[in-house]
Amino acid sequence: MEQAQASHGQFFAQIRQYFAGLYQCLQNFWNTKVKALFVKKEKEEPVPAAESIFHKEKMVLLGQVLRNKSLAVEKRAQAAYRIGLLAFTGGPTSGTFAAEHMRDVAFLLQNHQLAPKTRILLLQSVACWCYLDPASQRQAQLLRFIPILAAFFDDPVESASKSETNSHLLVKFWTCYVLSVMTCNNSDFMEELKEHAALRRHLQLLAGENWGGWPENFAQVLYFLVGFHRG
Repeated sequence: MEQAQASHGQFFAQIRQYFAGLYQCLQNFWNTKVKALFVKKEKEEPVPAAESIFHKEKMVLLGQVLRNKSLAVEKRAQAAYRIGLLAFTGGPTSGTFAAEHMRDVAFLLQNHQLAPKTRILLLQSVACWCYLDPASQRQAQLLRFIPILAAFFDDPVESASKSETNSHLLVKFWTCYVLSVMTCNNSDFMEELKEHAALRRHLQLLAGENWGGWPENFAQVLYFLVGFHRG
């Protein structure tokens, strides 16, 4: 009995730990895994209007690349990646500009033939766009990113090559992170994710994988964010 009570107490202590540290966790991951891939910003300062317009002009050019079906899909994904970066560095206004191109990103993500590296570029674009930006998160929900991303968990990881297996697993890790970014402080996202019946099991399995090199096990983070721990 005492052992059961101790286990029960540890369980709820873990829940508090995940929720208390989520914001810091996302911020740390951004600095070590995502932001380091882009550019360094010394201070978070308001973006001048002229610079914001400059961001939009660059997004327009990148958007043309993104929509150009004659180009290799990886080049189009790289353009999406850079649009996401501009949304992050340009502030809320740039997030609005980036939203004009995210329908194309959503369309590309539904191509199940994409290589893992290309998918990850697109996922990073969405993470940049939605990071701590409620307006972008709401727009992502309208564009049906949740079912698109949740479908990634259904993809079987079947390959004779260990490197390919790891690449597909990395896609699912990034998907957990992007959904955590979208779900943070967004109750509508939490409720919609609960409707995906298989998600609970997928997250349980992914939580048991080796998340070495990541600051947090984002399968567990997402599991608690959605509220699956409450049954």
